[in-house]
Amino acid sequence: LIYSFVTALLFSLVTTVFIVYHIEQVHLNPLQLILVGTVLEAVCFVFEIPTGIVADIYSRKLSIIIGVAMMGVGFTIEGAIPMFSAVILSQVVWGIGSTFVSGAADAWVIEENKDLNLDQIYLKGSQLGQMGSIIGIILATVLGNFSVRIPIILSGCLFILFAIFLAFFMPEYNFKPSAPEDINTFKKMAHTLKTSTTFIKSKPIILLLLSVTLFYGLSSEGYDRLYTAHFLMDTALPKLGNLQPVTWFGIFGIMGMALSALVMQCIIKVLEKNNKIQSAAILLTTNILYILCMIVFALTQNFSIMLFAFLSTNMFRSVNDPIFNAWLNRHIDDDSRATILSTNGQMNSLGQIAGGPFIGILATKISVSIGIVCTAVLLTPIIVLYIISILYDKKHSHSS
Repeated sequence: LIYSFVTALLFSLVTTVFIVYHIEQVHLNPLQLILVGTVLEAVCFVFEIPTGIVADIYSRKLSIIIGVAMMGVGFTIEGAIPMFSAVILSQVVWGIGSTFVSGAADAWVIEENKDLNLDQIYLKGSQLGQMGSIIGIILATVLGNFSVRIPIILSGCLFILFAIFLAFFMPEYNFKPSAPEDINTFKKMAHTLKTSTTFIKSKPIILLLLSVTLFYGLSSEGYDRLYTAHFLMDTALPKLGNLQPVTWFGIFGIMGMALSALVMQCIIKVLEKNNKIQSAAILLTTNILYILCMIVFALTQNFSIMLFAFLSTNMFRSVNDPIFNAWLNRHIDDDSRATILSTNGQMNSLGQIAGGPFIGILATKISVSIGIVCTAVLLTPIIVLYIISILYDKKHSHSS
């Protein structure tokens, strides 16, 4: 819970201002904005499996500490040097760091809390993350009015300090290496990878959920990198005295977090019954509304409608993530958990690598609005995949 709170706070310090920083100080066009993200995801794609295997074989805790420290170095580089080349370098360092964390953090949570309800743990972590994010957004907005570089550099330094804190205070009691200790590292990696591949092939539901993640990846890069440009280029942001435009993005962030927290509390009540099919039905409904709101956001130039659609899109997305994570984790064995979760991260990266540049070219050549519409269209196949997954789960629960 401490980890969820602190990392969300430090990430929001960066994410509140970094696209504004890229547009206003590094002067990136829509294609360059997306290429920055594509580099990040390409690095994640290459390193997800090796770092996941390290977490399975040696230590979830060690993997998380390395990852948190590297993310801090990446953010520090990004904020310190306002050049396209430095931004690209920062994405490489940040990307490698995030792969050390991605599978290991989820695996660590599950192994250290085996007797507790997974949905509840993820949703509570998400709520604390939202609290941290609100604090980070406020700090980023205040500091960003002096310079949008300050929050990015501050976040980088604090990430490095947090890695040191984790080294001393993070517990790890239930970790068991997933391969025998007497074989060499390459054989260990081969052993773990083979176990995970066999497990994925034996469970069609895992293949379905990994496919869902692929389509999330195809769509997410375009939206994440272009929504700020859509606000700055396609509508008139109301004046807030002498405050900078970055202030609006802080306000958007706080409004979004408050809305998501309220909806999340309602969903916690619904999921207290721990009904797996109910979780799947919520995911299906949430994603239909997510796609529709994104299309409305893309097509309007009216500030009020754009703001409503933007907040709704982000709310449905934030509700989706913890429920999807818990649903995926219910179908995974402990021995290969970190590696399969890293494979899930790799599928997301593969989608972003494939979809991002295409959306970036459309946004640069035609318009940012068209780029976001195409992003929403790329997301539509997940509706079919969720329906198939629900039918599979129903059949499996009846047969068992």
